[in-house]
Amino acid sequence: MGKLYLVATPIGNLEDISARALRVLREVRLIAAEDTRQTAKLLNHYAIQTALTSYHEHNKLVKLDQILAALAEGDVALVSDAGTPALNDPGYELVRAALQAGYEVSPIPGPSAPVSALVASGLPTDSFLYLGYLPRKSAERRRELAKVKDLPYTLIFLEAPHRLLASLEDLCHVLGDRACALARELTKVHEEIFRGSLSEAREYFQANPPRGEFTLVVAGSERSLQTWTEEELRQAALQDLASGLSPSQTANRLAGEANWPKRKVYKLVMDLVENPTENQ
Repeated sequence: MGKLYLVATPIGNLEDISARALRVLREVRLIAAEDTRQTAKLLNHYAIQTALTSYHEHNKLVKLDQILAALAEGDVALVSDAGTPALNDPGYELVRAALQAGYEVSPIPGPSAPVSALVASGLPTDSFLYLGYLPRKSAERRRELAKVKDLPYTLIFLEAPHRLLASLEDLCHVLGDRACALARELTKVHEEIFRGSLSEAREYFQANPPRGEFTLVVAGSERSLQTWTEEELRQAALQDLASGLSPSQTANRLAGEANWPKRKVYKLVMDLVENPTENQ
């Protein structure tokens, strides 16, 4: 019985593929690719001659039986045009079908445009929300953005160049003029990461017409981070500690209830523990 491998491929620079990914692509019986022409460029570069079949948004359901039949004979690799397959790309249905049929599914980790943009953005990375492509119509975009405007998480979106300016306008209108980072051509010769506010980004790309697909990283809401005052948090922490909860248990409980960052809550709790007389 075969195994379905989810193989991450370069998002631009062909050197970013792992040795394990290359070995798996050589050894599997079949490679299911979002765009066989794009994947062929990668395979030709590394002299890999494994058979290819297309698996994309428009044929993903009719191709299931063919790929499951291949799995019955041996291993199969799923790849997208670039990056990690099944992340904002076709693949979810195949993964589900393979698991339901009793096949093992194994990820071969590697490049991911959303994660690469996030870690280079300069914005908080400890909690984030990935939302993929924004709706194409402004009214729908604004409705979707309104659902997340009060969340404290760093937000990650994808956007096409011809909709970028309109999306930046809607982001600024609904979320406010927050800090952001816009990444394009990551790992390529013309890699660009714009960092600034949403309004500054719109002004910049009005003067410099956007090209290529963009990953947008936007700061989370500060409004919801601290729904309790520090004194309210302090008193609640004293009560928890007095009831026998450990500092870690106290911080875990109060961070969620008070909507404070856990690291700040833990620092406050440890101050109470280490300086009890000063905090009476």
